[in-house]
This record gives sequence, structure tokens and C-alpha cells, in this order.
Amino acid sequence: MPPDDGRPPTRSLIRHPDFLKLWSAETVSQFGSQITQLALPLVAATILNVSPFEFGLLTTIEFLPFIFLSLPAGVWVDRLPRRPILIIGDVGRAVALISIPIAYALGGLTIWQLYVVGFVTGCLTVFFDVAYQSYLPSIVDRDQLVEGNSKLEITRSAAQILGPGTAGILIGILKAPIAILLDALSFVLSAIFVFAIRKAEPPIEPHDEATGPRPSMRKEIAGGLRYVTGHQWLRSIAATTGTSNFFGNVGGAILILFLVRERGLTAEHIGFAFSIGSIGVLVAALITGRITKRIGVGRMLVAMAFGFSLSGLPVAAAPADLIFPALALSSFLGGFCGVAWNINQVSLRQAITPQRMQGKMNATMRFIVWGTMPIGAIIGGALGQTIGLHATIWIGALGGLVAFIPVTLSPVRHLVTMPEPVDGSPAPAA
Repeated sequence: MPPDDGRPPTRSLIRHPDFLKLWSAETVSQFGSQITQLALPLVAATILNVSPFEFGLLTTIEFLPFIFLSLPAGVWVDRLPRRPILIIGDVGRAVALISIPIAYALGGLTIWQLYVVGFVTGCLTVFFDVAYQSYLPSIVDRDQLVEGNSKLEITRSAAQILGPGTAGILIGILKAPIAILLDALSFVLSAIFVFAIRKAEPPIEPHDEATGPRPSMRKEIAGGLRYVTGHQWLRSIAATTGTSNFFGNVGGAILILFLVRERGLTAEHIGFAFSIGSIGVLVAALITGRITKRIGVGRMLVAMAFGFSLSGLPVAAAPADLIFPALALSSFLGGFCGVAWNINQVSLRQAITPQRMQGKMNATMRFIVWGTMPIGAIIGGALGQTIGLHATIWIGALGGLVAFIPVTLSPVRHLVTMPEPVDGSPAPAA
């Protein structure tokens, strides 16, 4: 599809005003979210002094909406304009998060409020994420998707490098509940940037009554499931990501509790280790495009899947006096490989999927790959309560070793370049 302004399709997105607004929205939101990602579990662990099971349940509740809402969200995202969904998602999450510092100041903060806030923000994040990944192809041309996703990953990587350390300092100064207020403000700024985007989305094609009644939500959900599970590339990507997320959350659900209670790390130490490790995220965002061009999309996916499958081992195997560098190493390996994986697999998904199937495709992928996270988290919390925190970390690390297998055995490993878009044709079946 040629660009609207007549310039060649290879023009840099740095000169694309609407992409810059979307990028700015993502930037402020990502930096703000780093605070809550560290502050919310620290509130539960240090202020509310919850049990390992209650701690694991917090992560479970945050991701439950990805099981129950992802598939319906995909249908709505394909039926409705996506920009208003993004704005409502940002504003709603800001309101939910603001309730935490207010309750803390009034002396009424409980684990039940954290559960409610986690669930509400999770619901809004489902709609936001599905709309967000489906919105990018309507702003940039398809031959710019890798560049666009790479730039968005640079933002994410910068936030992961600078965010945890800054968050740890802010939490140490302000206390965790008050620091969450800054994340709420970041969502407000994000909504303002998205509101300022002016490029119109492609029109929603009205349903032709001559072809019969509009398909029900159930039929449209089934269509999205068939599209993903019937596509040999998407199916293997979903299996690898879902397996990695499951075992990652078995250990990840109680990781901070383990680091605080059994390894004695402070918020500042944890944040700094994550920041050091997240240099891998920035490196991946900067060089993934060049590496992919050199070795091909399929080989890049296989190599990165193998890498993040190993990322849980350093923390599990490290003795207490080496836990800080082990945490940084795990973060680096998982960050580099995870970002390089995501840039390629998300760009591939966006390139091969018709415009008005984007929402259902992204929702189905989210349902599969994020739906495993609350299951892994609640299992991790239960295991931490029964067999101990360190043993649970080991189970997550060892289980994650199998994550690379589905994509390695898939025909996608032979893919060299991003395929041409096929706007109206069905996905290739296995």
C-alpha cells in the first residue's frame, strides 16, 4: 500500500508525526509502568506482609482478564475504531491506580484492594493491548512494521534499563504506594498523546445484510481461533510463547518474594539488577533488524527462543552471595532474546494478517500466550507455599527449557524475509 503523502515507502518513521505521537504515548506509559511493576508486589510483600500464596494470587488476578476477555476484546476491536479504545484504557488505568495511594494515605490499604486494582487494570490492558497492536498497521505502511516495532521496543528497553533503578529509588524515598501515583499520571499523558493522533483509521466495512445477519460474537471468536490455530507459523509461535510464559510465571510469581525474604535484597538492589540486565533489551531493539536481515526471520526466531528458554537458570542456580549478578544475567538474557523474538514475531503476525482480522488475531494470540500466565502464577504461589520459594524457582527454570521446541520444529524456521501482505486471503494451513 503506497504511503498517503507520496513519499517512498522506505522513509524513516522519525518524520512520521502520528507515529511519533503513538511512540511518545508508549514512552511515558512504559516508564511509568516500571514503577508499578516493582511497587505493587513490594506493597504486598513489605507493607501488607502477605503469604506466598496470597502473593502469587496477585499476579494470577492481574492476568485473569487475558483468559476471560481476550477473545471478546478482539471482536470488539475489529468492530470499533481503535483510537478511542486506547484512550479509555489509559484513563481507566490511571483512575484505578490512583486509588492505591489514596487508600494508603487514609490507612485503609488491603491486599483485597490490590486484587481489585490488578483485575481492573488487567481488563483495561486486554482491550488496550489488542487495540494497540492492531492500530499500528493503520498508522504506518506494512513495509515499516519492523522499523515501527523496533522503535517501540527501544522505548520499552530504555524504560526497562532506567525504569527499575529509578523506581527503586523513588520507592525508597516516597514509599511504594505513593510512587504508584506517578504511573497513574503517565497513563494520563499517554491518553493525551493518543488523542492528538490525526491520521484516520481505515473505515470499518459495514455489514452487508444481503449476505445474511452479522456473525455472532461466538462465530467471530471461533473465526479468530481457527485463523491462529490453523496457521502453521502462528500456531508454533503461540505454543513457544505460551510455554515460556507459563513456566516463567511459575517462578516469576514469587521471584520478588524470594529475593526479599530469602536473599535479603532491597527494592534498590532489585531495581538496579533489573536495570543492568535490561541493557540486553536496548541492545536487542537496536540490532535485531540487522541480525534478522543477515540470518533470516526463521533462524532468528529459533535462536531467540532457545536463548530465553535458558534465562531462568542463573537465578535458580546462584548461591546467595551471587544472587545480584545472577539476577542481572537472567534479566539480560531474557530481555535480549525476548525483545528480538517479539520484534520478529509481532511484525510477522501483523504483516500476514488482513486489516480487519488484526484484532481477532491479536486477541487470540493474547488469549493463548498470556492466558498461561495466571495459571503459572497460581501454581507458583501454591508451590511456594508448600515446597518453598527456591524449589519453585527451580521448577520454573527447568520447565522453561522446553519452550523453544515448538518453533524449532515448525516450518517457520525456514522463513527468510517477511512475506508479502495477503489482505484478503486465508492463512496457510498446516
